[in-house]
Amino acid sequence: MKPLDRITINPEICLGQPTIRGTRITVSTILKLLAAGKTVQEVLEAYPELEAEDIYQALAYAAWHVSEQVHPDLPEQA
Repeated sequence: MKPLDRITINPEICLGQPTIRGTRITVSTILKLLAAGKTVQEVLEAYPELEAEDIYQALAYAAWHVSEQVHPDLPEQA
């Protein structure tokens, strides 16, 4: 896995939420848009300061983060 050099965490910006480098656009904002059915192109049009690699790194960060978590509140699969 290549480094996530576009994701930054600064307690002074967006309450320490992970953001895209040099912006106040949070990883969670990008993920929510994608989860709502927006395409990468639509996200880029909504946030022209982003690049496609920013979105891919947000997805990679989320995948890494959830792999480190235990979610006891999620229903078990049969």
